[in-house]
Amino acid sequence: MTSTTVRRVTLSIAVVTALTGVAACSSGSSGGSGRGTAGQGVTHVSPVAALRSAERSTDRADSARVEMTTSIGTMMSMKAHGTVGWSHGLTGDLTIAYTGGTMAETMRRVGSTSMEARYLPDAFYARMGERFAQQAGGKHWLRYGYADLAGVAGGSGAFLKDQMRNNTPNQSVKLLLASGDVKKAGEATVRGRHTTHYAGTVDVADLVGKSSHLPADQLADLKKQLTAAGVSTERVDIWVDDQNLLVKQSCKARMAMGEMSQTAYYTDYGVQVSAQRPPAGDTEDFKDLLKKQGSTLGGTGTGSGTGASS
Repeated sequence: MTSTTVRRVTLSIAVVTALTGVAACSSGSSGGSGRGTAGQGVTHVSPVAALRSAERSTDRADSARVEMTTSIGTMMSMKAHGTVGWSHGLTGDLTIAYTGGTMAETMRRVGSTSMEARYLPDAFYARMGERFAQQAGGKHWLRYGYADLAGVAGGSGAFLKDQMRNNTPNQSVKLLLASGDVKKAGEATVRGRHTTHYAGTVDVADLVGKSSHLPADQLADLKKQLTAAGVSTERVDIWVDDQNLLVKQSCKARMAMGEMSQTAYYTDYGVQVSAQRPPAGDTEDFKDLLKKQGSTLGGTGTGSGTGASS
């Protein structure tokens, strides 16, 4: 395994995990939704009012178990499952398996197509295989400090940093509120739970001009984030249960690197999340590893050969 492969994998993990680690249907900061008691029950209200209730209830549930699949063009396809919490910043523990695309091929070169990702308030950690550890001084964990992510992938670094800090389930609800044309799309039973289906399409170019149901500052932030991710349009579908909690979300978007599709399921709201910081002696900081491999943060892209993009 060459140093070039090590650099590619190190940078690819940062970008791909930021885009897909919790929910690709993201609208940036999750602030301003308020707190209270989850599970107020659904009544016959407008789609906008129902979605506002779903946003609040999902946000204040604080944690959930998640299972998702994601694909982005020919770059990658992956599956992930685990638990995440968002009461005091993003925390959680996910197992991510790369099932196809150039990202999976790159991971095979380092001896593994799966990894464990741990999310903590200041950084996320990726556990690599033995072959990668041999190139990283025997250390199995890579640390990605959120403050350092702003230097990754050129102008998209700020997007990566914000994604990792604020990527929570209720962001897909905010995307629908921002679309300006959210509609009730019927009812369905999803994994044994009665749900109401809502759908809408976000046109990034027309976002600020639309009759959005988000405050102007949040709408401007959303457009900035989606533009940084290379998103032009995004279709969002969500299924909300009778306790106003998000059960399923499906997102399809046109991005700079190809078509993105993601489906996620949420269960066990309120589950205990206990992500632990890996041992310092078995952890390498990604920026230090890049320096050892002859690379730097500023202006460093992942390149077409890595299978990752911003």
